[in-house]
Amino acid sequence: MSYKSNLKNIKAFVFDVDGVFTDGSVYLMPDGSMCRVMNVLDGYAVVKARKYNYPICVITGGDDPMVRNRINYLGITDYYAKIGDKLEKFEEFKKKYNLQNHEILTMGDDLPDLEMMKISGISACPENSVAEIKLMSHYISPVQGGKGAVRDVIEQVMKVQGKWLEDDTRST
Repeated sequence: MSYKSNLKNIKAFVFDVDGVFTDGSVYLMPDGSMCRVMNVLDGYAVVKARKYNYPICVITGGDDPMVRNRINYLGITDYYAKIGDKLEKFEEFKKKYNLQNHEILTMGDDLPDLEMMKISGISACPENSVAEIKLMSHYISPVQGGKGAVRDVIEQVMKVQGKWLEDDTRST
């Protein structure tokens, strides 16, 4: 059975940050701070999914205040930063929303994402993910992380479920 047939079962999303919401680059600023770039296409899809009450979780090993601000701005309340064991937070998120593994699409790009991706209903990764993640993913987006890969998977789920082209005036 292809991953496409399982899109209808997806009720929630779990994402990594670096390499998924970003392209994995870190810009080192003259003042010593670091900066990342996120894509508005991903932001639009997240906001749209939130309007249709899809729980969205972000689990990251980093803890950048600007990333936290962007995630909060998008309406994601399940944000876990500085996480070494991502599977633990994945299970916490799953329990909070009474979800089963087959109802979750997880997108990661590197080895710290592997364990939670293994048990997800659909494991997806951006085109520029590491080889081990690509090998075990149900779906490899043709889009790179930070360039719309998050949008790609959210849009696919919502289209299969008949929600993507519904009225955008729906309130949260």
